[in-house]
Amino acid sequence: MRWFGRNRSGIKALSITPPAPDPGRRGIAIAVCIKNEGHYIEEWVRFHRAVGVCHFIVYDNESTDETCDILHRILKPQELTIVPWAGRIVSGKTDQLIDGQVHAFAHAILNFGGRFRRMAFIDADEFLLPRKGATIEDALVATGDFPNVSLPWHMFGTSGHKTRPVGPVVKNYTRRCADPLARQEHSSNFKCIVDPCEVVEVTIHQFKTRQFGDLTMNDAGFRTSRRGRKERQFYSNAYLQLNHYYSKSEEELAAKMARGSNYVVSAERFAEKIRITMQNIEQSEVEDRAMVDFIATHGIKLHDDDLTGGESVVQQ
Repeated sequence: MRWFGRNRSGIKALSITPPAPDPGRRGIAIAVCIKNEGHYIEEWVRFHRAVGVCHFIVYDNESTDETCDILHRILKPQELTIVPWAGRIVSGKTDQLIDGQVHAFAHAILNFGGRFRRMAFIDADEFLLPRKGATIEDALVATGDFPNVSLPWHMFGTSGHKTRPVGPVVKNYTRRCADPLARQEHSSNFKCIVDPCEVVEVTIHQFKTRQFGDLTMNDAGFRTSRRGRKERQFYSNAYLQLNHYYSKSEEELAAKMARGSNYVVSAERFAEKIRITMQNIEQSEVEDRAMVDFIATHGIKLHDDDLTGGESVVQQ
């Protein structure tokens, strides 16, 4: 494994030799980095299991709440791998921090990738919503066997909630940024679903593959370069939509800012980034109930006491 992307903010890309595919590999796995997601992890896992994810590879950054207990309660042993992922790694030559999330994603591919047909690399506040079919695999039918699919963020803000509402995140937040490809700072980005046995370079938001380099595909089967993803013709959410519940309520957003960044960003820069992002999300919003409708249509239960279809009242 080699590092690339050297700059003052750290090493953000790693080059790898992809794993050999296991005989009979199948299904979709998710690799995710978490810390203290006890309030939210149950609905995230239940939803993604309902849409066809067969395994969760969880990199736990020293959680002190009930996150891991919840994961063990909900998932069967064959559906879950928890990897302790504490500390920071710094290059001995350049004194640069190696991005912990990039390192985790590379580790996931190298150690577990051979078992799965596809791997998704998302966060615990991001949900993969099928717009065609009932599962992620149904929604990826237009991409065929292409090894690198990029999905644009659909950024949800507070939806008017001052404090944390009762009930699932995906039912309570239905207003998002109108333009997923907005050019404003911090307003748009992508997450990827890849064939792990083809990946030769790993970052958080893009991958390179052995045969196709930085070429990637949208959910509708349109292919372009990494740079070309931000052009209008690349945008699609016709088959699969990535919902990013960025802020949740104002109360939870304040807590997010108080926690600060896990990486090398100062508290001031981190807070400013959040403020800019929220301004860009909420200056032009649309109502998006696709997730609420999907859950109701397919009878997806997000908590043990959940009744599908309902939402909380917005707290003024």
